Amino acid sequence: MSIVQNIAQDAAMGIEICTTPDSLSAIHQPGCAATIWNRQLLQGFQSWLNGLEPEQLPKTRVILRPELVREAVSEVCDARGTPPGAERDRLVDDIAALSDIFAGLMNAKWLRLRLDVITTNACRRFHIDAVSARLVCTYKGTGTQYGVSTGGADPSRVFTTPTGAPILLRGTLWPAQPDPGFLHRSPPIEGTGETRLVLVLDPVLDPESEFDPILGH
Repeated sequence: MSIVQNIAQDAAMGIEICTTPDSLSAIHQPGCAATIWNRQLLQGFQSWLNGLEPEQLPKTRVILRPELVREAVSEVCDARGTPPGAERDRLVDDIAALSDIFAGLMNAKWLRLRLDVITTNACRRFHIDAVSARLVCTYKGTGTQYGVSTGGADPSRVFTTPTGAPILLRGTLWPAQPDPGFLHRSPPIEGTGETRLVLVLDPVLDPESEFDPILGH
């Protein structure tokens, strides 16, 4: 059973909006700085997620093979006290599916998987990540914000990725040509009482050179 439905939204120059996961492959097109799978979490699933306390949300940072994501996230949910049931299973399955999609697009045998529970301002400055590519999906709270920079200034028009919609971003190690000036940031939420649950995936070429815990040897 799907946990999402497709939606529509305007976009900034340099970003491709798609309605299927296969279309995320547009990231390989020249001049494409980011792609968004424009979907929305179904109301029942979102309500369940929004009702969880911050300490019940899965939180981890680990390097692992894509085929181990489902097991690893399940163990994190157990450790954090995420209530078992159909909705938790859907969350775990979705994270595993996004990991498979991202690994396939990046031809990555290893991933850095990060699940963050955020209640303050994190990376609130507009920037480009120092990676080849990164997938970000905000399951709870305000999504990643983005826009086009002119002359290095902050974007004059800021867009917000819908909650539940994965955004795939090129980093400085894989620049878009020509450069569209695309920048992004985490939304400033400090003092609002908001909690965000964010999945971040990076491709890893050499897990032995990384400092994060490694699973799958």
